[in-house]
Amino acid sequence: MKNDHDDDNNNNKAERSKDTAVGILDSRFNQTLRNVQGLLKGRSIPGKILLSRRSDPPDSSNSKMSNNPNSKISSPSYKRSFSHNDAGPSDHTSEAVEEEFPSTNKPISIANDSKLKVSTSFGSNQPEEIRKSILGARSTDSARVMKFTKVLSETVVILDKLRELAWSGVPDNIRPKVWRLLLGYAPPNSDRREGVLRRKRLEYLDCISQYYDIPDTERSDDEVNMLRQIGVDCPRTVPDVPFFQQTQVQKSLERILYAWAIRHPASGYVQGINDLVTPFLVVFLSEYLEGAIDNWSMSSLSSDQISNVEADCYWCLSKLLDGMQDHYTFAQPGIQRLVFKLKELVRRIDDPVSSHMEEQGLEFLQFAFRWFNCLLIREVPFHLVTRLWDTYLAEGDALPDFLVYIFASFLLTWSDQLQRLDFQELVMFLQHLPTKNWTHQELEMVLSRAFMWHSMFNSCPSHLAN
Repeated sequence: MKNDHDDDNNNNKAERSKDTAVGILDSRFNQTLRNVQGLLKGRSIPGKILLSRRSDPPDSSNSKMSNNPNSKISSPSYKRSFSHNDAGPSDHTSEAVEEEFPSTNKPISIANDSKLKVSTSFGSNQPEEIRKSILGARSTDSARVMKFTKVLSETVVILDKLRELAWSGVPDNIRPKVWRLLLGYAPPNSDRREGVLRRKRLEYLDCISQYYDIPDTERSDDEVNMLRQIGVDCPRTVPDVPFFQQTQVQKSLERILYAWAIRHPASGYVQGINDLVTPFLVVFLSEYLEGAIDNWSMSSLSSDQISNVEADCYWCLSKLLDGMQDHYTFAQPGIQRLVFKLKELVRRIDDPVSSHMEEQGLEFLQFAFRWFNCLLIREVPFHLVTRLWDTYLAEGDALPDFLVYIFASFLLTWSDQLQRLDFQELVMFLQHLPTKNWTHQELEMVLSRAFMWHSMFNSCPSHLAN
């Protein structure tokens, strides 16, 4: 009887200990969420966001483990880095930053959330030139350029390493080469690369001669209507950038879009795809044109150069959309699915905003559909688009899911303002977001929050369940 009584006491103690542990974990997890929401509500100075290990005092149990030769303490792996420090001039700076970011290969569990903190201040011991540097400048940092050069100089490029580097921005002068590799258009093997590009460019020319350079009498009614719609949309593409109003530019867009639509009959041409061509067009033209885009003119290019640029745009657009085909098929179910996920994520991260929008009768489809359809090209200044797309392309096949986190971070940039607006004001605000004067700093903040939430939630779908 005495032994049974002792066993009952031990069981009760174990249950109380387990309940206490669970309560502590829940408390720490909720505190992490409050920290994030505090950042979004403007209670912190905009700056870098770091997921880093808290400097806790050494635990006696850990000390005992370290003295035990048989104990195994796994070292965390680290991956993507992006912060103000990354713009620094030395490898030491970038290495310090990389250590502060946990790898997304190992999802953060609730137990580890207590070891995370959100830092939004600049270190007082940073050099003045680093504190004043623009976030986007890190992509041209000499140390980063050397890392890219080393990866690209290999006989066979290791794409995982290239994606890791590209996530935080690609230097302008090597962006065309990097994008071709990330999308799988150019093969990693350098011995095959030139031959493959030559063959693909000739294939594009054959497609143009077979389907585009023909009279309308040889087209079906659907093809005539599709070409007419493309011709209407091309002048509307990025209207605030004069370069895209040039006749030659619009003609190139028309050929690329029509060739893509003919070769992808399941979807055909869908409005919004015209926007998706523009980053590719600018990046691949940068191999032939110098200076600011406002001073560019395609009339200075040879016909071979123009056809090469068009072919690269066509194939890269095809590779990009291969991973999101149901975004542009009938009824666009892929976009509707992601909009639903966005709604659930916003509800979990910032319930006051979610509840207010619901009370006002605003549906996420009313504003977020365009975001997914055009990948934010119409929402941010065009000079930031290529930097944003560095991250898009680095995500590879995981891009559709990661878009949900980027768009949640983008929306909640204006958490406080949104809660003060009624339905009509919400619609107008979300259709004309105040991003005109955005710099790399605001964009990096959006990507930083997206990275953090992706680390917290992506492998824990139950956190997003009702």
